[in-house]
Amino acid sequence: MNNQALIESMPKEVYERLLQAVETGKWPDGTPLTDEQKETSLQTVMLYQSKVLKSDEHMTLNAEGEIVHKSKYQLKQEFSDSQSIARFKQDDF
Repeated sequence: MNNQALIESMPKEVYERLLQAVETGKWPDGTPLTDEQKETSLQTVMLYQSKVLKSDEHMTLNAEGEIVHKSKYQLKQEFSDSQSIARFKQDDF
């Protein structure tokens, strides 16, 4: 099985576990990742983001494997167009 087929067949739950492991440096059971596991997991996460999620994060890989950077202006536009922020009063807590 080639990398493309492997990434496309990977369940989202596996991606989420790998992402958490990359972010925390540990597997869900608390075991630290080795340097090789960190490198492989990070590559897998980035491939999944680019090929399956078609991520539009600030910095990610596109479908061609190229790094995509978004400017501060582009990010502000996306957030102002697609998200609203809930406002709370101090008394609400």
